[in-house]
Amino acid sequence: RRAERRAREHRKTRMKVATRSRGSMAASACSTRRCTTRCHSRLNLKVNKDTQVRGGSNSRTRAIAEPPAVAPEPKVFSEAAPDASPVLICGQVSHSLTKEREEVIHSMEDFMTDKVYKYLKPVEKCWQAQDFLPDPSKEDFIPQVQELRERALCLPDDYLVVLVGDMVTEEALPTYMSMLNTIDATRDETGSADTVWARWTREWTAEENRHGDLLNKYLYLTGRVDMRQIEVTIQNLIGSGMCPKTENNPYLGFMYTSFQERATKVSHGNTGRNAVKYGDEYLGEICAMIASDEARHEKAYQLICEELFRKDPDGMMMAFADMMKKQIVMPAHLMDDNVHTSRGSGAALFEDFEKVAMQTETYTTKDYIDIIDYLLKRWKVESIKCTSESGQQAQDYLCKLPKRLMRLVERAEKRNSQKVRPKEAVKFSWVYDREIFI
Repeated sequence: RRAERRAREHRKTRMKVATRSRGSMAASACSTRRCTTRCHSRLNLKVNKDTQVRGGSNSRTRAIAEPPAVAPEPKVFSEAAPDASPVLICGQVSHSLTKEREEVIHSMEDFMTDKVYKYLKPVEKCWQAQDFLPDPSKEDFIPQVQELRERALCLPDDYLVVLVGDMVTEEALPTYMSMLNTIDATRDETGSADTVWARWTREWTAEENRHGDLLNKYLYLTGRVDMRQIEVTIQNLIGSGMCPKTENNPYLGFMYTSFQERATKVSHGNTGRNAVKYGDEYLGEICAMIASDEARHEKAYQLICEELFRKDPDGMMMAFADMMKKQIVMPAHLMDDNVHTSRGSGAALFEDFEKVAMQTETYTTKDYIDIIDYLLKRWKVESIKCTSESGQQAQDYLCKLPKRLMRLVERAEKRNSQKVRPKEAVKFSWVYDREIFI
């Protein structure tokens, strides 16, 4: 009996040991599976559970690691800076400034202080809008306003459309300051940074701000235009921004402003001469004052580009050529009054405004070509020595560009002269939907 009892106790002991061992192994396997699953989840692994029964064996889970599919990044290339590594933002090439060219920009701080700042005037020496408007504090305010309104009666509607377009362009100044503050190496990092580039941007903006103020108030006092529709256009334009395609690159940015400041000077100058022709000499004087400001700013930006040509002739040459290939877009190209495209031909507001500007010879395609030719001579592009093949190709393209464009214009004019096209009546909300034939 004692032998049988010992045998039973021995079997029980073995069973307990076996049970504990199996439980430990199961727990370990479960823990291993949990750990494996977590790891695979973190690594974006795909777990395939493939159940197979082989000779009574248990089901096994195999974890198969598959790397996630990565789409190849599109190659981004800048013609203005072939040696850069730009990025694509909203479909546009951006941040094409190389480290070497960034150093060139930083090296120009003394140049800005010594040579460029003189093209800005102290506030006390600047004219202000009120200098050209009736003074509401004076007893003769109402008679002065009446005199202004009588002078403005001589201005035809197509002229008013051009003048309003010029004013709307000036009033979208927040957009232009925002554009300058997207440029690498020169942006105002804090909003009040004490760098030469940041101070230039703010003070240039402050001077430009007077232009829209004066034209806006003058047009308001004439009573000839629908100020509410004009204000809608201004708000839409500022909200839409602009797309100059300058790639956050100061080489391209200063090339754009050099061209655009001269274009604005030409436009305001012609607007002033037309005002005198129609009989409003006072408005002609206002436009001439604004054009003189644009002339100062034009010289400043062109001087910056001249220095860039001196320090980095190949880089600046490629930037110039790139902007010409892209074409200089006007700052107000996204203007919208919420009604223009919904009637008539459905053309965009800026498109029809541009046609009126050309029809009145305020700003034409020939003016555009003349500016290119002027800049080529101003910077003596033909005699600049470029060492790289890309720079030389850009230089060759630029030197031939004005003549090539003029030939295209002459051909287009010849074709148009052979076709008799009746003028189309277009309504502009700015002048209370009065029709203008273009």
